[in-house]
Amino acid sequence: MAEISKTYNPKEIEDKWYKYWVDNQYFKSKPNPDKEPYTIVIPPPNVTGVLHMGHMLNNTIQDVLTRKARMEGKEACWVPGTDHASIATEAKVVAMLKEQGINKADLTREEFLKYCWEWTEKYGGIILQQLRKLGASCDWDRTRFTMEPSLYDAVIDVFVDLHNKGDIYRGHRMVNWDPQAKTTVSDEEVIMKDVQQKLYYIRYDGEEGSVTIATTRPETIMADAAICVNPADERFQDLIGKKVRIPLINREISIIADEYVTMEFGTGCLKVTPAHDQNDYALGQKHGLEIIDILTDEGKLNEKALILVGEDRFVARKKIAKLLAESGNLVKEEDYKSTVGTSERTGAIIEPKISLQWFLKMKRVSEPALENVMNDTIQLIPPKFKNTYNHWMANVRDWCISRQLWWGHRIPAFYMPDGTCIVAKDKKAALKIARDKYQLFALSETDLTQDEDVLDTWFSSWLWPISVFDGFKDPDNEDINYYYPTNDLVTAPEILFFWVARMIIAGYEYKGTYPFKNVYLTGIVRDKQGRKMSKSLGNSPDPIELIEKYGADGVRTGMLFSSPAGNDLPFDEKLCEQGRNFSNKIWNAFRLIQGWETSTEAAPASNKLAVAWFKSKMNKVVAETLDHYNKFRMSDALMSTYNLIWDDFCSLYLEMIKPAYVDGKGLPIDQETYNATLEIFDELMRLIHPWMPFISEELWQSIKERSADDSICLAQFPQGGEVNESLLADFELLNEIVSTVRNTRNAKQISPKEALPLAVKTENQARYETLSGLIKKMANISDIQYVSDKAEGMSFVIKGDELTIDLGKNLDIEEEKAALQKDLDYIIGFKKSTEAKLSNERFVQNAKPEIIEKERQKLTDAETKIKALEEALAKLG
Repeated sequence: MAEISKTYNPKEIEDKWYKYWVDNQYFKSKPNPDKEPYTIVIPPPNVTGVLHMGHMLNNTIQDVLTRKARMEGKEACWVPGTDHASIATEAKVVAMLKEQGINKADLTREEFLKYCWEWTEKYGGIILQQLRKLGASCDWDRTRFTMEPSLYDAVIDVFVDLHNKGDIYRGHRMVNWDPQAKTTVSDEEVIMKDVQQKLYYIRYDGEEGSVTIATTRPETIMADAAICVNPADERFQDLIGKKVRIPLINREISIIADEYVTMEFGTGCLKVTPAHDQNDYALGQKHGLEIIDILTDEGKLNEKALILVGEDRFVARKKIAKLLAESGNLVKEEDYKSTVGTSERTGAIIEPKISLQWFLKMKRVSEPALENVMNDTIQLIPPKFKNTYNHWMANVRDWCISRQLWWGHRIPAFYMPDGTCIVAKDKKAALKIARDKYQLFALSETDLTQDEDVLDTWFSSWLWPISVFDGFKDPDNEDINYYYPTNDLVTAPEILFFWVARMIIAGYEYKGTYPFKNVYLTGIVRDKQGRKMSKSLGNSPDPIELIEKYGADGVRTGMLFSSPAGNDLPFDEKLCEQGRNFSNKIWNAFRLIQGWETSTEAAPASNKLAVAWFKSKMNKVVAETLDHYNKFRMSDALMSTYNLIWDDFCSLYLEMIKPAYVDGKGLPIDQETYNATLEIFDELMRLIHPWMPFISEELWQSIKERSADDSICLAQFPQGGEVNESLLADFELLNEIVSTVRNTRNAKQISPKEALPLAVKTENQARYETLSGLIKKMANISDIQYVSDKAEGMSFVIKGDELTIDLGKNLDIEEEKAALQKDLDYIIGFKKSTEAKLSNERFVQNAKPEIIEKERQKLTDAETKIKALEEALAKLG
């Protein structure tokens, strides 16, 4: 047995064992027809990213699942990788170039992409290196990147295929425009925020009357195409069809009628600006209104605005309000609270914009993805998210897949000199189509111009479970056939539609089946005030600093002590402290065992009983834990293991078998009990290993001599065994007796070293005789007598039996009578409430039989305790 150090040093142990695991390739996986595959693909973090608390939670759960599967003899394969993150990475590179005095606009596309690749190669692998610190058991040889050649080609091939199927098209649509990033973003990337604004009441004058509208966006009045009223609104009947002039520019627009307008809201008159509002766009399409776009891509007024050209939209808002006041057209302004859309990537306020973009029709492709989640072929955990998923997918809109960026997968669309578009894998393929289809034999590749836009980042990551195994490049290769479909996906609810739904769509479209069987949705990590942890709020600790402080095992368990699926995690650093304390508890327990000397004497009956009890208890907890794992109750699985080790093993079992101290020196323990304890500790380390990989490996290796390439990573995960329920019940009695005696000592200030006699009144004397050795040892009882009548001393009732401790000179009669009376009053009240519950017909009819039986048992126990307490009071006079 290898001697361990006095104190637990996480850093030294973590560095040593992680290197050992990687050097011995324990995380490496390859198809093995003799083993069941277990596959999990990492939600690829952005190459711009560093480890944050959400990553910690997500990746710890993935590692727990992977390590457990590996220990169960499965061919465990956890595929790591990163996402190129078009918007975020381009923003980082642009900022970096700006610091160097370089403007992106002054660079060619090729020059800019060179900087992007340099940035990615320098910073892109940071987060994967940090995951190693956490203990992530990924197959690092399989690391993928969404912009590497094989995955790049997969994206292009899928675009061409879907276009050829008629599912991808190009057209003018209203999109969400990010003026800071100068690109479209999807609906799901728009974060709605409450803001305090001004509501401006503006009068539009005409030859036959005036109307007043209320708007938060006076800077868009120059793009107005009509004023709309409700046809049933009597206030404006005479004005429908008439014209009014837009203030400041005096352009005439018509007053139209549509039931879309709510008569009670605002003034009942709505300015219709089809180019700058989603709802107005729909009205404009319906009524054939002109679309006047007065904003540049940067969110500034353009020449069509006629006034304040070049001004930022928000600067223009204030200036136009002032001009309206000066012209007499500003009736009034008032404070107004509303919501505005902001870009998830840059934080800029989104501008609705008519734009020529590429779209994917979602109706056909999404049908299998909706059906197979709703019928539970794919399990969402927790299932409450099925309602959200159903709402999204049943009302799915076409996906705007183009982005006005340079970093990313460039859209494989090529334009001939006359503007005709050809979608093909590359210029060579596009030229062949041009010649075959249009008979343009004189055309050359230089005559073709590729689309400037790139694809939405999600258009590459939706292929991830297939593309990481080169399932597009080589559809029948050994990896894809063995590892796909994967088993579990662990991700955040906020990307359920962004990513999860789209991966399911791609799975059915290109592999004819689901990409994963289970989707475990983690909660959001929040601070103690309930705020989402973020860099901007400064409320998120640095995960690496936490690992340095508490050890990776301490942080891993701290994150998961209370993290039920789908529910937010209120993080407190004390959880990591609790995790570190758990590590220290395990460490010190093993040091205690290591410090015992052994003898050849036979094991005493009490030790044999303790070993039998703990093995039975452990088997029961293992069965419960496996059930928690199967139902993805991850925190419950951890807490079952935690309680078994901390309470049952460290606090109870070790005390039961611990050799006595004589003259300041510990006596030896018998070899049989010692060997059994090491076997138990071995199993406990295997049980806790998925959660605490480092300390479990260190201690498991120290239990006995192992071979040079042996590891707990590959040791068998506990599967449980026989459970002796009768023995477990006996030990519940034992623990209650010990606890009661100890509490009595504390209350009466009696030294734990003072042995006390115990009298027992019971109908099951044999049970106590079996437990007597442990009762005497753990409660420091000098003698146990079995009586048929009430004994002298302080009495208490446990599981229907009456036990009395002879306190001798320590017993204060009046104080004891008061305490007994207090207990009696409480039990009488408890009995009445239980009787009332059982006399309630509604409760008896609706409650489960086992619940009713439990209440009846409570009543029986209460009656027994009342009788014993009354007898005890009578004895005291």
